Amino acid sequence: MINCCEEHVELALDVVVNEYETFPVLTKIDVDNLSTNCEFCQKQAVYMVANK
Repeated sequence: MINCCEEHVELALDVVVNEYETFPVLTKIDVDNLSTNCEFCQKQAVYMVANK
């Protein structure tokens, strides 16, 4: 699972595809959970990319 900002969503999708060789699941993070940071740049995360 990768939390990412708008800028790095494509990178996160590529990482999941390359690492797990499955179709990634893109989920928008709820407004209540906006304290999560992007794993690539530490900005506020907007999406969660997972392999299931």
